[in-house]
Parts: sequence; structure tokens; C-alpha cells
Amino acid sequence: MSAALRDAAEHHFLGGNRLSLLESGAEYFPAVIAAIDAALHEVHLEAYIFADDSTGRRVATALGNAALRGVAVRVLVDGFGAREFAAGLGESLAAQGVEVMTYRPEIGKLRFRRHRLRRLHRKLVVVDGRTAFVGGINVLDDFDDGKEVSARFDYAVSIEGPLVARIHVTCRHVWRLVRWASLGRRPPPPAPLPAAPGLRGTTLAALLIRDNLRHRRDIENAYLGAIHRARNEIVIANAYFLPGLRFRKALLAAAKRGVSVTLLLQGRVEYVLQHFATQSLYDRMLSAGVRVFEYEKGFLHAKVAVIDKHWATVGSSNIDPFSFLLSREANLVVRDAAFAGELRASLDRAISGASREIRSQDHRRRSWLARLVAAAAYSLVRILVGVTRYGGKQ
Repeated sequence: MSAALRDAAEHHFLGGNRLSLLESGAEYFPAVIAAIDAALHEVHLEAYIFADDSTGRRVATALGNAALRGVAVRVLVDGFGAREFAAGLGESLAAQGVEVMTYRPEIGKLRFRRHRLRRLHRKLVVVDGRTAFVGGINVLDDFDDGKEVSARFDYAVSIEGPLVARIHVTCRHVWRLVRWASLGRRPPPPAPLPAAPGLRGTTLAALLIRDNLRHRRDIENAYLGAIHRARNEIVIANAYFLPGLRFRKALLAAAKRGVSVTLLLQGRVEYVLQHFATQSLYDRMLSAGVRVFEYEKGFLHAKVAVIDKHWATVGSSNIDPFSFLLSREANLVVRDAAFAGELRASLDRAISGASREIRSQDHRRRSWLARLVAAAAYSLVRILVGVTRYGGKQ
């Protein structure tokens, strides 16, 4: 294992944190809204999607009320994922005193530019510099357009303790960058950070971000380091799974040395090209002994993993070229047997009760047309990545 992988995330870990795992919006939004309702000084919220639906309006109401009582409230959304926000809920929030900005807004005619692919995909909330939320849950209804389907399957984590200060710093940093780009001039220095919270628990955790400067491969390298060190078990649940060559080789090598490798992937067709491109990877994985399950109860939106029952990650980063090479992402990485065990038990329930195992013999019996579609989809995705010149040695 290279030194870069061996040392990935090591210096980022802080102890003394208290973490709570939140499964899907049913647990996440009440916790976030309660924290915003209790805010005294400042709220930062970053989201890829902030929808004008019942959930979005509930969160917006909490943010607006906080601003009206004198709390500094800052909301940053992505210009593609939340392209209708500024003229809708954003305008209403601004009228209540909320500071609203858009990351890379879609302006004018939509011409192809590589920078348009760099999205703000993080989902972060920080309240009073003392409570933070990290995960993969966008601000929108769990249910898809009110249809009779089960809720999106996703996770977030609430955090108290020393790590909150680092999450706060990255939120304020990106806010200043976007403000600078939006106003065309350097913003004033930020107000001093509030005193960092003291020890709230015993959990060792790190925040890893992905950007286009110093942290281009931090999340990917943390995954790879943990996979290389794995001795017993790797469980990955990921909505959009299209790993590069290094990642695929690491999983296959782990399976070869006797590690139990399980993948929980998207079973419903959400994005046709990516769905079939992912299926093109099944043959090699299944032949190596990797178990593949497709989540069918609803839409899988999780980006989590548990390795050897003590290492876990929850965040916004998919395992695909767009998350690993282009978007701003944020993942929490945890070293704690109790937290990893709770996440592992939740994934077990999803695998056993809401998923279908893809068996090698069944997959081999697919029609030639299905195989052709999967191969063509994979090739097209790789071409698109190559055209952007972000592919590297994936």
C-alpha cells in the first residue's frame, strides 16, 4: 500500500465526539429543524437540492424564523441541482433576512463548459458552531413527487464535539469563495469563530472533503486505504457506483485474499445511462466472489460503507467519476465499533428485507441485447469523462 493511502485521513481524526446516525429524512429533518429552532447565533446550510415541496418549506420556515429573531442564517445551494431555488424559496428567505447564494448558477444559454460539471454536492448544516450534520440527504420530500413509493434510503449524522469546528471552517470557507465570485471583490474577513465545543463523547471521527485544490482525492484515498487494510468484511452501499480502475482492483484484491465484499446498489432505474453502466461491472465482481444486491423498495441514495466492523463512512460522495473527480463533496469517516455496528445493522435490514441479490448464474443468462446495452452505457460514460479531461488514471 502506498504511503498516500496508508496516511489518508490519519491527521484529520479528532476524538471526543458524540455522533447520532440518522436514517433517511424521517429522522434527519426533525433533528435539523430542531437544531435551527434552537439556534442563537448562526446557521450555515449547504445543499445540492433545496426543493419547494413540503419538506423544503418546513426547513425554509425554520431558517426564516431564525433570521427574524436575529440569527445570522446563510444558505448555499447548487446552481444546477437547485436551479429554481433562487427565484422561489430563496427569494422568500432573502426577504426575511437570510443570506442566500448559489454555487455556479446556470446563467444564459446552456453551453457545454467543463466548469459546469463542478457541482456543490455537499449536504452540510452547522448551527452555532456547536452542532453539525453531515450526510447525503438533500432538502426535499423523501417520497418521489408524491407517488406511492417507499422513502429514499439515505443517511446523515449529527455531530457534537471538537470535529464541529472543522465542519464550520469548511462551510465558512466555501461561503466566502462563492461570495467573492458573486460580488467580484474580496469579502471582509469572517467574524471570529465561536469557542470550539469541548468533548461531548468518545468517538474518533474525521471530516474529509473533495475539492479541486488540496483535497482532490482525500475521500477516494480514504476508501482505498480502508479497503487495502480490510481483513474480514467490506460492506458498501452507494447510489451511483461506477468506480475507476484503482477502486475496482482494490475490491477484487480484497475478495481474492478472502475478505467478504458486499455491494448494495441502486435497483430502480433513475439515470438510465449510469444504471446500465454500473451493471456492466457485475460480471467481474460476481466472478471474484463479490456479493451484489440491488435495493428495490425505493430509491437508494446512500453513500456509506462499513469495513471490518469498526471503520465507517457516511457522506455525499458517490463512487463514480463525478464525485471523485469533479464535485465538492463531504464525507464523515468514523473509527468506532458501536457506530459502525449500528450502521452495519441498518444495512443488514436493507439487504435482507428490501433488496434482491444478483447471482452470477442469473446474470450470465442475460440476453445479448442486455449485455450490449450495459457495455455501450459504460463506454459512453467513460468517453464523457475523457472528454472533460478529468479521467486521469481511473
